[in-house]
Amino acid sequence: MELIKSHFTGFLLSLVLTLAAYFIVVKNLLTGTPFYITLSILAVAQATLQLFFFLHIGQERKPHWKLTIFFFMLTVIVVIVFGTLWIMNNLNYNLMSSKMEQSEYY
Repeated sequence: MELIKSHFTGFLLSLVLTLAAYFIVVKNLLTGTPFYITLSILAVAQATLQLFFFLHIGQERKPHWKLTIFFFMLTVIVVIVFGTLWIMNNLNYNLMSSKMEQSEYY
């Protein structure tokens, strides 16, 4: 019974966060940087909520293998995402600067 109550609570909270993000986007309530920050906060809250209510991270007995694996996975994802953004930014800077130099000659 406790598991069903936990899942139902998690479902309702997930639904509230999803609807909040949906209405912010559909109704154009925010623009620019506050828009991105708010959606990012809602996304992190949604992910955290699902980790605790549905995957039961932190509720297992010793050793905390799920938690260890989760933090390793999170580290790998952060490295991949920020590494990709760094490389794309570097390529954009280098390629756009060469196009600018070529356009000066024509």
